[in-house]
Amino acid sequence: MHSRGATSCQGKPPAKRTYATCGCIPGKARESVVRQKASYDAWVMSRELSYDTCKILELAYDNCYGGCMSPESQTGPATRIANDLRAAIADGRFPPGAKLPTVRDLAAQYDVSRNTAAKAIAQLGNEGTIVTRYGSGAYVRDAHPVRKLGADRYARSRWATTVVEAFTDEDPEGAPVQQQGDQTQTVLLVPAEGRVARELGVEPGTMVWERARTMTRDGQTTHKVASYYRREDVDGTPIVDSRPGMAGRGGSFAILTERGLAPAKMREDLNARMPTPDEVVELDLPAGEPVVELHRVALTADGKVIEYARGVHVARRFSWSYEFDIPD
Repeated sequence: MHSRGATSCQGKPPAKRTYATCGCIPGKARESVVRQKASYDAWVMSRELSYDTCKILELAYDNCYGGCMSPESQTGPATRIANDLRAAIADGRFPPGAKLPTVRDLAAQYDVSRNTAAKAIAQLGNEGTIVTRYGSGAYVRDAHPVRKLGADRYARSRWATTVVEAFTDEDPEGAPVQQQGDQTQTVLLVPAEGRVARELGVEPGTMVWERARTMTRDGQTTHKVASYYRREDVDGTPIVDSRPGMAGRGGSFAILTERGLAPAKMREDLNARMPTPDEVVELDLPAGEPVVELHRVALTADGKVIEYARGVHVARRFSWSYEFDIPD
């Protein structure tokens, strides 16, 4: 446990609740929480963080990953402080990017302990209203463009472009802004397991190409995608070139089309969830930021699967919008 005089949590991981005996978490969930908590503690210990930052992170993680919260935690002084801060953010007293009062200042203002003030900050962090910057404090989350994703993003006319349109948080239906996209990637031969094998129609363990990319827009990480292909479909093509950027001049769909495997249909599954500790680091996520996991299958006109892709998107940077005919 941190002492009040602690200036760093190097070598002093956040205090752990006894998750294994916490009655409000089912058995299998308890095991998952314990594993994730251990990974999280290792990550925190590798950084020089202030006491306030350590306490906020500890409480935010406990609340998010299964801490047994009493009814008092929803109605007590921490919630009153969080409500006051939330109202101040909503009416503009703390605009996007503004720094909130420190835990010490909040504790003095409301005549509560620093632990109670930290709980209030953690509540706002879990909601995604604020972000915590290590060694600096808590800040109102900056506004950022939101990209609308619909069926038109797969249009052939867009295969060769790296510029996308996004909309401001304040007016998601207003005039779009242009964002330049970029990506890094790793291309490997990997054994097909689980859903990869099922979607590609190969035996588990069959070697397939994995093309894993991390996408950025104007320098901000927005999502990561891993695409999988059968070797006979893409061997020797730019799809398996590991250099950063788009595959070839028109992207992977153009390359598949040149090989007589033109994509004609898409199937997508979406689900929202909280990120894993690794995803928090890879996508530079603040506390409380969920992700949207996308599973995409590209098929030819005759129903042959030519690509299976799995993506993880920063939830607040995307919205999905579809228009379709109602089936009979």
